[in-house]
Amino acid sequence: MSRTDPLWTPSPDAVRRAPIMAFMADASKRAGRVFNTYEELHAWSVEDREAFWSLVWDFCGVVGQKGERMLVDGERMPGAAFFPEARLNFAENLLVRSGAGEAIVFRGEDKVERRLSWDDLRALVSRLQQALIDAGVKAGDRVAAMMPNMPETVACMLAATSIGAIWSSCSPDFGEQGVLDRFGQIEPVVFVACDGYWYAGKRIEVADKIGKVLDKLPSVRLALIVDYLGEAEQVAAGFDRATALETALRPFAPKPLFFERLAFSHPLYILFSSGTTGIPKCIVHSAGGTLLQHFKEQRLHAGIGEGDRFFYFTTCGWMMWNWLASGLGLGATLLLYDGSPFYPDGNALFDYAQDEKMTYFGTSAKFIDSARKAGLEPIATHDLSTVRVISSTGSPLSPEGFEFVYAGIKADVHLASISGGTDIVSCFVLGVPTRPVWSGEIQGAGLGMAVDVWDDDGRPVRGEKGELVCSRAFPSMPIMFWNDPDGAKYHAAYFDRFDNVWCHGDFAERTEHDGFIIHGRSDATLNPGGVRIGTAEIYNQVEQMDEVIEAICIGQDWDDDVRVVLFVRLADGVVLDEALEKLIRTKIRTGASPRHVPARIVAVQDIPRTKSGKITELAVRDVVHGRAVKNKEALANPEALAYFAGLSQLQN
Repeated sequence: MSRTDPLWTPSPDAVRRAPIMAFMADASKRAGRVFNTYEELHAWSVEDREAFWSLVWDFCGVVGQKGERMLVDGERMPGAAFFPEARLNFAENLLVRSGAGEAIVFRGEDKVERRLSWDDLRALVSRLQQALIDAGVKAGDRVAAMMPNMPETVACMLAATSIGAIWSSCSPDFGEQGVLDRFGQIEPVVFVACDGYWYAGKRIEVADKIGKVLDKLPSVRLALIVDYLGEAEQVAAGFDRATALETALRPFAPKPLFFERLAFSHPLYILFSSGTTGIPKCIVHSAGGTLLQHFKEQRLHAGIGEGDRFFYFTTCGWMMWNWLASGLGLGATLLLYDGSPFYPDGNALFDYAQDEKMTYFGTSAKFIDSARKAGLEPIATHDLSTVRVISSTGSPLSPEGFEFVYAGIKADVHLASISGGTDIVSCFVLGVPTRPVWSGEIQGAGLGMAVDVWDDDGRPVRGEKGELVCSRAFPSMPIMFWNDPDGAKYHAAYFDRFDNVWCHGDFAERTEHDGFIIHGRSDATLNPGGVRIGTAEIYNQVEQMDEVIEAICIGQDWDDDVRVVLFVRLADGVVLDEALEKLIRTKIRTGASPRHVPARIVAVQDIPRTKSGKITELAVRDVVHGRAVKNKEALANPEALAYFAGLSQLQN
């Protein structure tokens, strides 16, 4: 990096108060030697995983029976078994609190606002639990939801998992086929859906989609329609197996909750890969592995605890929703938001942060960049004094994004860029509250995660780009892929590249500060002249330009090589003429390197992205090469692909 000083350094008082320091003291006692630095603590956490994860269980107050053995077959990936004798229930661990304090605050754009106390949440979960049991739901059954990010979604998840059912969700903006590609594979017995939702001030009804989905999900015995637009009764009346949620709950009064304690490895969540080839992979995550990993990340890396006001901007189709929900178990109040983050204007989330005295503000690199380009200055317009952490994920946060956070949002804040994914429902690399923040860098590898960057020959590299790997097993590895009886799909996804080592598919670099830079997906990495280039390095340059709203970059097969093609969506009134092309090339050449300069630059009207907001380089690459994009349902705007087909600019 060009900067010689960090953007932020935690104060001695902030370091002293960080929960990770109390954990480090406990770890020192357990290990019989003193740990003074994060580096020393991390080394122990991967050397002695049994002791480390056992301490995480104790330190975070996990409810359940731990058992005598912490790890069996620890050197096998996959195949390692953490806490094989343990018995626990995920929902029980999230619902340990009661009383009048706020458990959930909900804001649905400017249309709806609600608050649930811990007692309110427990009462709702109790009634839902009884309704599910009455419908014959048992451990191992699937409960699927097409829902906004609202309190009922969290409550339904808790009710389902309290009896050992497996939860899976997507957002209501998914198309019919997108829903069926996911839930059709897992055959849910209960389907939860809203009567509609709000987005950018518009009322969007989904009754027709519910009908089409139910027609093709014969496994569903009960569909619960949740009221958001005030039409749940009318929507439910249109379908044989459907009941409005309030009607379904009417026979059941709140009573003490029941929790089915099951094995550590019992399935909890089914998440779906958002790739663009074939139908989505159904990734099954365990109750114990998810709980332990989330508690570790949130308590130790994020410092979340009792009374925190915890927010992440997410939909129910993204793993960050699952991550957010776990904050209940640490005593945090969940701040849920559903709708457009730019309605009625770009300050919607900053207004929410101010109004609710948010302590953890989680968002995406895309949002930070959009706020920067929109000229927002919440540092001057909002009181964000309570915000302790700003977190960014979804795509690499550029150095300009890092610098905008400190210059435009808040000067004294822990900026935690984090990266992992659906595959592990958690992070490989993330914030470290005791370390400085350097521009463009993720602070460090997660505790208990043997993360490194390897070259093509499987050798660790520093200061150069390679594959992000994890060389030792960890609790939140998937249990399996659904409908993958011999584990072939699971193995092919992560272990084909390096035997017995998780290869994540990220093109990364380990820095001199022992941090990480993610340069983009390695399978979307450019390779002109045999030199590997991460697309994020190009985006970091181009998206600094006022003329460019956003960009997407691919490698086009050309003359027995690969040439770099850059597509740009331009600001209103801007034309891609010779002068602007020259400006773009100069910016990339000087900001990245001559090797990064595209051979072709093409203006397009829109750029395709997944439902979770990620641009889809692979889909664009397939279209440019005349190959079919098999899973268009994974895309939020599949119509955008048309702009990339048969372009004359790419014929010579």
